[in-house]
Amino acid sequence: MKIFVKAAAIAAGVYALSACTSTEKVAVEKPSDFNLSCTEIEGEFSDLDKIMEDASDDKGVNTANVAAVVFFWPAAVGNYMNAADAEKLVEKRRSHLMDLYEKKGCVAPE
Repeated sequence: MKIFVKAAAIAAGVYALSACTSTEKVAVEKPSDFNLSCTEIEGEFSDLDKIMEDASDDKGVNTANVAAVVFFWPAAVGNYMNAADAEKLVEKRRSHLMDLYEKKGCVAPE
């Protein structure tokens, strides 16, 4: 019985350590941005929407955050802060790309 308890504790610990979320971080500006076409900039906006959705999901209730709260609550705080940082970077990149979009005279599709 003691072996089972120890094995369960080790398995729970490994799971808790692997439960952290990782939201993709984006660079606000890339050297290649100025070479993007209007269509490519629109594609970047779509990619940013997906990253923002992932960040929002990582801030909410999910398996990783529940495990973090149960086993090591500072990890849940870290997940939330990581997702919040990612959201800020996405907003800055979106603003940068919008400036480029307007400077190139791009017209939003209808």
